[in-house]
Amino acid sequence: MNTTASTPTGGSFQGVNDFKLIGRQVHYEQLSFWLNPLGAIFTIGFSTVFLLIFESTSGKSTIKALGGIKLIQYYVPGFVAYGIMSSCFSVLSITIVNRREMGLLKRLRLSPAPTWILMSAVFINTMIVCVIQIVLMLVVGRAFGVHGPANWVPFLLAVVIGMFCFTALGMGVSTVVPNADAAGPVINIVFFVVLAFSGLYYPITPGSTLANITDYLPVRRLIVSMQDSFNNIPGTSPWAWHDLGVIAVWGAVGVYLTLRRWQWAPRRG
Repeated sequence: MNTTASTPTGGSFQGVNDFKLIGRQVHYEQLSFWLNPLGAIFTIGFSTVFLLIFESTSGKSTIKALGGIKLIQYYVPGFVAYGIMSSCFSVLSITIVNRREMGLLKRLRLSPAPTWILMSAVFINTMIVCVIQIVLMLVVGRAFGVHGPANWVPFLLAVVIGMFCFTALGMGVSTVVPNADAAGPVINIVFFVVLAFSGLYYPITPGSTLANITDYLPVRRLIVSMQDSFNNIPGTSPWAWHDLGVIAVWGAVGVYLTLRRWQWAPRRG
């Protein structure tokens, strides 16, 4: 790797070299991701498989509480939210724990390249995988007659804030998991249990006890904000400011947890 690009030379030249370094490192991250084709297929295609299963069982069912929209119209934005959470939280946190315990994070820290560039490449790579999942969901949804989003700007805003929140939470949770063996079971069990009670697989009645409990969780808030911007449900605003505010607060919690507990070296004992 060219270390001269890290030497302060001032002005825009340094900025251009930094962007080149980030781009090069993102390229390596993408190579690492796609060189494991089985892992890449499961990471990107898992939500698609779920969507296909739910579409095959939903038929022409509608949801009266949400303006009579078709059930498949409910599932598509929900699984867009799932794609964001899966890539930026579950996959990222497990990857970080594995790299930490293998000593790869410590090597990044000792690299002559700036640490912020190397970590930025990890985050950008995660977001690229996330965007691929979102596009795939929209394409599959279009194949089943689901048109949307109804409001692109609120939808994209929810995507960006969701990426920030769950990336921060993924990094924060990675500091709590003690070792690589525990990473997959701990993170995935918590993730899927919360998903099950947050309205991904079935609509939750607003104002119900379950809704009142899960409304405090970012998973529920991201699903609702996606639904509002995607489906233009009567009686709701596509600009889900309250939901996005809750998501942003959880993102700040993730940042705080990461800064307080972050370790580059593997844990001992």
